[in-house]
Amino acid sequence: MRKLAIGAVVSGALALTGLAAPSALADSPNLSFGAITVNKGKPIVVGVKDTVTVPVTYSFTRPADLVIDYERNVLAIALYRGRLASPSNGLDGSPKRPVCTTTATTDTTVTQSCATKVTVDPRENLMSAADATTWKVAAVYGHTSVDEDDSDGHIGFENGFDVWGDLGTAKLQRAARLTVNAAPEPVVKGRTLTVKGALTRANWETGSYSGYRDQKVTLQFKAAGTTSYTDVRTVTSGTGGALSTTVKATKDGSYRYAFAGTSTTAAKTSAGDSVDVK
Repeated sequence: MRKLAIGAVVSGALALTGLAAPSALADSPNLSFGAITVNKGKPIVVGVKDTVTVPVTYSFTRPADLVIDYERNVLAIALYRGRLASPSNGLDGSPKRPVCTTTATTDTTVTQSCATKVTVDPRENLMSAADATTWKVAAVYGHTSVDEDDSDGHIGFENGFDVWGDLGTAKLQRAARLTVNAAPEPVVKGRTLTVKGALTRANWETGSYSGYRDQKVTLQFKAAGTTSYTDVRTVTSGTGGALSTTVKATKDGSYRYAFAGTSTTAAKTSAGDSVDVK
């Protein structure tokens, strides 16, 4: 028996659900799903190059006589946006067998709690800014039957899919970058410091980071010998995400910028830039 690839099952199922007949399939498995948690309930933050591995936990109940062996059949968790029958985009579940624990049994059913992963490769999976949104969770069951005995002059391959949607949600955000530079360094006490920087965020269409303008960013200061930053003022990003403001140099310390994030873009805090005041 050839091993059934989960990635192919998920991609194929999400792509082909729109071709399904309007009536229910008689042989659909009787599966039900409990709580599904994606990335521990936190937003999934994705840049432009690195693949992000997202943990997923879920529970489901299956008939006691339905064995999911990940060779002839599979059960995977996927993310999608848009309609279940015609998704705008989809993210496959892990090709590895999930780690499952049986939590309850009856004469006819088995309930299991499982842990798996969903991977997000921005170069392959994310196509536009529209992907920075709330995605839905789907469970995909796939099975295959293969007859490779050609002694009678015939072979056969059969695949089937069932997809359950709206089982949960997961927010996907664009990663942000934030820089800071205070000058001149060193500076004479009482003189003016200019603190510049830039706020950029992942652009999945170009595979690079683009300026994020018209955003409120907080300039913060930490005096030398202390452990915490305090807010100085709010700066609005300009063209190309540029940041710039001036402060009076009073004591040694570090300046940084902090961005609280938006619904589509993750929060980010720059590294601190130390200033020596003479």
